[in-house]
Amino acid sequence: MNTMATHIEEETTDAVLGPVLAQLNRIILGKEEQVEMALACLLARGHLLIEDVPGLGKTVLAHALGKVLGLSYQRVQFTSDLLPGDIIGCSVYDRNKGEFYFTQGPVFTQLLLADEINRATPKCQSALLEAMEERQVSVEGEPRALPAPFFVIATQNPAEQAGVFPLPESQLDRFLLRITMGYPNRDAELELLRGEDRRRLLEALEPMTTPAQLVKLQHRVEQVRTSEAVLEYLHRLLDFTRNSGLFQAGLSTRAGLGLLRAAQAWALLHGEDKVLPGDIQRVLPALVGHRLVPLAGGVSAARIGEEILAQAPVE
Repeated sequence: MNTMATHIEEETTDAVLGPVLAQLNRIILGKEEQVEMALACLLARGHLLIEDVPGLGKTVLAHALGKVLGLSYQRVQFTSDLLPGDIIGCSVYDRNKGEFYFTQGPVFTQLLLADEINRATPKCQSALLEAMEERQVSVEGEPRALPAPFFVIATQNPAEQAGVFPLPESQLDRFLLRITMGYPNRDAELELLRGEDRRRLLEALEPMTTPAQLVKLQHRVEQVRTSEAVLEYLHRLLDFTRNSGLFQAGLSTRAGLGLLRAAQAWALLHGEDKVLPGDIQRVLPALVGHRLVPLAGGVSAARIGEEILAQAPVE
């Protein structure tokens, strides 16, 4: 690709992502890093897990992403009595025709919000595994493709709260990144208290892009260059998690590929055409926190990312 074409593509990328971020930050006040991380996750074709106590804007962020990106949107409230068919859909018998027909569930959308996913039973949680990995679901042995692009954004309550079922490792691994919202800072919270209700602002949001443009941006992520030195650095990070003796098990190769994709997306989001070590360092904490389990007496769960970056520095 020649220099002029590259420049035009970069301008187009900025023209799309700049307004998207501006609109999201108008709704989610004081959480610029979380908003950027969420958008980078979707650009990298990943699924996002948002964990925090109720009332801190998890659902609002998911809904805002869907509206601003112009995606079809469905929300499923996960409860202990939810069934897999409530997510995927089911076959219904038509007496007049004497045959069954399939009724699509809410998973047949471009952005699915799995709200409070850990309040459903493991059987119901596992209904999303195939959808998240293969972008399809199997119904009575027949695969059915999901719309493209397809994302799952799940919210999760802290494990110490009552009535939750911890997500198994296989389910957690399907989420590329996990973020926490945290309490807003003083200025942001005062503006929230004074300002218009977030739900009303959500209703007024207009799409700033289309699904087709989003797919093009995802292809641009794949074109962000990665040097051999950066790949070596990324591998040292993976190797440290496997051989440091700090964790029950190290990061998998799939996690390493996810780390690379997320770093490429972060670089694109910040106007870079190549991955730098700093891009990997920014996304790594959001990728490892739900994948690595510290051994007893080792690093605290909250400091996993910091410990890895400190012990495996850039050479």
